[in-house]
Amino acid sequence: MEINIRQHIKNNFKDSDINEIKEAINGNINTNEELALPGMGVFFEIIWQNCDNAFQNEMVKLLKNNL
Repeated sequence: MEINIRQHIKNNFKDSDINEIKEAINGNINTNEELALPGMGVFFEIIWQNCDNAFQNEMVKLLKNNL
C-alpha cells in the first residue's frame, strides 16, 4: 500500500481554519515528536512554493541564523 504523505496532510487540513492550522503547528513543535516532521515539511513546502524569491531568501537567512 503506497501512502502519499503530501496529499494526506493536505486532505487533513483542507477544511481547517487559520487558528486550527496555527494550533497544529504550535502543538507539533511543543510536543517535539518525530512523527510531526513529515507534516511540518509539507507545510514548509507549500509555503516555499507559494512565496516569492525575496521571501524565500528571508526564510533561508532565518534558518541559517538559527542553526
